[in-house]
Amino acid sequence: MTSYVVSFSSQYENITKGADPIIDNWFLMSNPVPVLSIAACYLLFVLHYGPRWMENRKPFVLKNTLIAYNAAQVVFSTLLCVQPFFIGGLHRALNVSCNANAVVDRDLQLTIWNGTWWYMVLKHVELMDTVFFVLRKKQNQVSFLHVYHHTIMAVFTWGYLKYLPGVQGAFLGILNSFVHIIMYTYYLIAAMGPRYHKYLWWKKYMTTIQLTQFGIMLVYLFLIISFQCSVPRSLTFFFVINVTIFLFLFWNFYRKAYNKEEKKMD
Repeated sequence: MTSYVVSFSSQYENITKGADPIIDNWFLMSNPVPVLSIAACYLLFVLHYGPRWMENRKPFVLKNTLIAYNAAQVVFSTLLCVQPFFIGGLHRALNVSCNANAVVDRDLQLTIWNGTWWYMVLKHVELMDTVFFVLRKKQNQVSFLHVYHHTIMAVFTWGYLKYLPGVQGAFLGILNSFVHIIMYTYYLIAAMGPRYHKYLWWKKYMTTIQLTQFGIMLVYLFLIISFQCSVPRSLTFFFVINVTIFLFLFWNFYRKAYNKEEKKMD
């Protein structure tokens, strides 16, 4: 019995001990229980309990909430995009990680980690996208693509920061944040009401931008592999697999959504 307790304690310590004690002391970063609990509650609500609870209720009218939420998303995504200008440019971070002779600047490292933490928090806040769909009885928008994307981003970003907080991922986060500025601007205009919907003619191009994002990410990841940057190959390949899955799912959505629209117009 004692050996099992010792073994469990050892395994728990391995899980709770991250790449750096500073990160371990940040909110949500001490162990995986809070983040996994959030993900579990999210999945249970949006896939089961939420739809059942709303079954005999009228949809919530969340116009003002959605306007404030989407506006906040635009602001915070913009802040994440401009952060590289405060650290001397993204190239400085990449030079540190892909140059074996470069000296790691602790202040630079902490700045990137701090930005990654905020990015991780934003990924958890974005789970509210699906909650709003459920409360507004738009369950048709709670697709596999939507739920998988939100869940994996929230959990994986936490794991990346906790165990392997390299600086290579900064580019991916910044690129994704830039796309989210465009995406949440679209949602913001849509939430403002029908009179503004005439300004949403560019929905198709928004999906194209998302697909382009994943293509750029794949090129970047293969460059990391070819340049032999100081990041575990397993992590890079995990990135590649997930980006490829996202690319396939978004392309499938694009093909089904917009091909149908074109056929209707014909």
